[in-house]
Amino acid sequence: MRTLAFADRNSKEILRDVLNLAFGLGFPVVLLLLLTAIQANVPVDLFRLDQLTPGMAMFGLSFISLFSGTLIAKDRSSSLMMRLFTSPMKARDFILGYTLPLLPMAIAQVGVCFGVACLLGLTPSWSILTTLLVLIPAALLFIAIGLLCGTIFNDKQVGSICGALLTNLSAWLSGTWFDLNLVGDTFKKVANLLPFSHAVNAGRAALAGNLPAAYPELVWVSAYAIALLAIAILVFTHKMDSDRV
Repeated sequence: MRTLAFADRNSKEILRDVLNLAFGLGFPVVLLLLLTAIQANVPVDLFRLDQLTPGMAMFGLSFISLFSGTLIAKDRSSSLMMRLFTSPMKARDFILGYTLPLLPMAIAQVGVCFGVACLLGLTPSWSILTTLLVLIPAALLFIAIGLLCGTIFNDKQVGSICGALLTNLSAWLSGTWFDLNLVGDTFKKVANLLPFSHAVNAGRAALAGNLPAAYPELVWVSAYAIALLAIAILVFTHKMDSDRV
C-alpha cells in the first residue's frame, strides 16, 4: 500500500509536467511524419512504415529516461526524500513506486506512435498489439537508466545525460534510421553490444508476425533491463544508508 500510494503521488507529478509530457509524446510522432513525407518523395524504400515505426516507438521510449531521472533527482534534492527515508519503505519500494506510473506512459507513447503510423498507411493488425508487448522490456530498460542516473546525478546533469546523450545513442546505435550494415562491421559490433538495436529488431520481428525471431532479441533487452534495475536498487540503497547517517 505504501508503494502504491507513492506511485500515485509520482503519477500526479508526471502529469503536472505538461510541457515535457507533450514533447515526449509528440517529438517521435513529428519525426515519423517527417520521414514518411521524405519516403513519399524518393524512389527507393528508405523509411518503410513497417520498418520505421518500431524504431520510432523505441526511440520515443528514450524520453521516459528523462522523466524518471528528473523525477527522482528532484525528489533527492528536496526535503520530501529525507522524510520518506524515515518510513519503513525499502529501496525496492521506492524504485517500484517510480516505475509503476511510468509504464502506462510508455505504453501510451508506443500506442500513439503506432496509431499515427496506421493513419499514415500502416496496415492495422493484431501484430501491433504483440509489438506493444514486445517493447515493454525496452520501456523498463529506459526507466531503469533514468532511475539510475537520477539516483547518482542532480536534475541538471540528468537532463544532459538522459535528454541529449541517451536519446542520440539510442537513435544512432539502434538502426532506426539506417541499416547498421551500411556503416561498417566495427560500428555494427558496438551497436549490437548495446540493447537498442535488439529492441528495434524485436519490434520489427513482432510486427512482421515472426515471434521466434523476436525472442533472442528480447533476451538482450530483458537482461539489460533487469541488470540496470538491480543496480539502481543497490545504488539507491547505498544512497539511503549514507543519507540516514
